[in-house]
Parts: sequence; structure tokens; C-alpha cells
Amino acid sequence: MKKNNLIFSLLIVIGFFITSCGNGEKKQEVSEKQTEIKPETQGQSGVIDDVSAANALQVAKSIADFSTLVAAIEAAGVEDAVVNVGPLTIFAPVNAAFDKLPEGTVTSLLLPENKAKLAFILVNHVAPANYPDTQLKKEAKKGRKLYMASGKYLVVEEKEDGLYVGGTKILKTVKVSNGWIHVIDNVLVPEA
Repeated sequence: MKKNNLIFSLLIVIGFFITSCGNGEKKQEVSEKQTEIKPETQGQSGVIDDVSAANALQVAKSIADFSTLVAAIEAAGVEDAVVNVGPLTIFAPVNAAFDKLPEGTVTSLLLPENKAKLAFILVNHVAPANYPDTQLKKEAKKGRKLYMASGKYLVVEEKEDGLYVGGTKILKTVKVSNGWIHVIDNVLVPEA
């Protein structure tokens, strides 16, 4: 929990720094392309940058099969956590993973009164560390668990048919500017 609080505190400080360094300008030209800060956002997720490599949230937004995940990230208000400089490792459930949850669960979690619960579930999909698949294999061989931003731990295993985290198979791995996205087909709901 202390690490989670530290991460969020750092995000607030970084967000304040970014917004205070704007000198009142909302746009700044960068090598013939634009970087813009959306006025309705306060942190790094508000920076629109078509020059730098895509971060985890930008990649997720560009793939239709992550539309439920993106909607959940926005509803929980954790956008800045997934655009953090990192390195981060995000275990990203596809839309079908959310469909496996009991009927009405997603709709209920997206309600404003369930924002904290949704945020807790989402940060359980983020490891504040650099875990490419090669490192996950090493962790599995050593029998280690992965520390997640939720404060919980997930078991990583290597089986005949691939790598598993929290009991769900990693379907694909994508490198992003701030770490890694491992695509999964189940939502990793932590125990309370």
C-alpha cells in the first residue's frame, strides 16, 4: 500500500510539474509536429504527443479489442498511472475477458460510486517494473510472484503452452514506450 501511495503521490507531483511548466501556453511546436495539453486533464495523460513512441494507454486506445479496458481506465481516473514514464508492465484484458465477468459487473463497476473499487481492480493489472516475456520466464523458473501496484502479488508460471500470470495465459506481448503490455483474456480480480 505504501508503494501504491508513493506511485500516486509521484504522479500528482509530476502532473503538477507538467501543468505548471506550460507558461500559460497550451500548444508547443516540436520539430514540425504538435504537442498539446488537453485543458480538461491534469497529468501526463493530458499530453497529446505525436512525436514520441506510443505509451501503454495510447496503444490500448488504438486497438478496438481494448475498448472496455480503456473505458474502465477512464472511468476509474487512472489514466496517468498507465502513461507514467515507467517502466510498467500491464496485463491488459481484451474485451472478451470483461464479457466473462458475471452479468452486470462491468456496468456496475463503471458507476461513479464504484470508482475506487474499479481503480483497485485495474491497478492489480499493473506491475511497477520491467517484465518482458524473457524476464517473466526467469521469474517463473525461480518460483517468484509479481508485485502489483494494488499491493497484491500474482503467480507467474511457464507451462507447455506458454506463460501464465494469475492463472491466465499471456496471449501476446507488445513493447510500448513506458514498458510492456501483455495481452490476457481474463480480468485479474484481486481478493479484497
